[in-house]
Amino acid sequence: MRICVTGGAGFIGHHTIKELQQHGHELLIIDNLSTGKPENLLPEIPFINADILETCAARAIQEFKPEAILHLAAKVSVRGSVDGIADDARQNFLGTACVLEAACAAGVKRFVMASSMAVYADAPSPIPLNEIWPSAPRSPYGISKLAAEQLLHQTGQRTGMTTAALRLFNAFGPGQALSPYVGVVTIFINRLLSGEAPMIFGDGEQCRDFVHVADIARACRLALESSCSGQSINIGTARGTTVNQLAKMLIDNVAPSLKAVHVGTRPEENRNSVADIGLARDLLGYSPQHSLEEKLTELIEAHLTAPTSQSFL
Repeated sequence: MRICVTGGAGFIGHHTIKELQQHGHELLIIDNLSTGKPENLLPEIPFINADILETCAARAIQEFKPEAILHLAAKVSVRGSVDGIADDARQNFLGTACVLEAACAAGVKRFVMASSMAVYADAPSPIPLNEIWPSAPRSPYGISKLAAEQLLHQTGQRTGMTTAALRLFNAFGPGQALSPYVGVVTIFINRLLSGEAPMIFGDGEQCRDFVHVADIARACRLALESSCSGQSINIGTARGTTVNQLAKMLIDNVAPSLKAVHVGTRPEENRNSVADIGLARDLLGYSPQHSLEEKLTELIEAHLTAPTSQSFL
C-alpha cells in the first residue's frame, strides 16, 4: 500500500516506519520534528517537514494520494496536558480533524490512528479492561484522544473510509526520548544511571501494562492491513506491573544501593491500566512478542553504549 505516516520521526513512528518498510509498503512521512528526531528519518523514504495543522501537510497528503494513513502525530502526555490544555486539544483533536479532512479530499480508503488507554475510567483493581469498559477520561489528554476517536469513526461511517483507533498502553523501548512527563521506564533508567533514586508518585501500587514499541509497530501494521472498521482496539500485553515492581527490577539491575523516593499522587492518572487484548487478537491477529523483564537489561545496556549527545538511547 501507499501509506502516509504522520509523526513518523517519533519514537513509535520510527519503529513503525521500519516495520512497514520491511513489509514492502510505499511510505511518506509527515512530521514537524517538535519531538521527532531527524536521525530517525530514513533517506530513502520521502519526508515532509510540516505540522499537521498546516495546509502544506494537507497538500502533501493530497499529492501523495495514499491508500491509507497512519496518524501518530500527537501530544502524548497525560500530565503535560494538564499544563497545556489548549495545545493538547489543538494537536490531538483539531490536528486529527485536519488530517481526516485531507484524507477525505485525497480519497484515502483506510485511516488508522493512535489513541490511548487514557480514554478509560479508572478500575477498582488491576483487571484487564476490554473496549467496552466505560470511557471517562481523567485528563485533557484522554478527553482529546476520545474525541478524536469519535470523530474518526463518524467520518468513516459518513464517507465509507474504513477506520481503526489503537488504544496504546504504556509504551517502552529503544529510542524513547527523555521527558519529565512520558515514559516511566526511560525516566527511571536515566535517574538510576545518574546516581539518583527513582521518584514514584503515590504509594507505587498503581498498575500499568508495559508494551514494547516493536509490538506496537507490528500492531500498527496489522491494523493497516486489516479490513476491520469502526473499531477502537486495545494494544498491550494483558500483564500488569506495579510501579513499585518496575522500580525494584531496575534498582536491582542498575544501583542496588539506592531506594525509591515517594512523592504526591497525580489525580489525572488512572490507578489501574491493564489491557484486555482479546479484540486485537481476534480482529488483527495481534499478540505481544516481548516482555518487560526480557527487554529491561537490553535497554540499560543500550543506554550505557549510546553516544553522550543522545538524550536517551
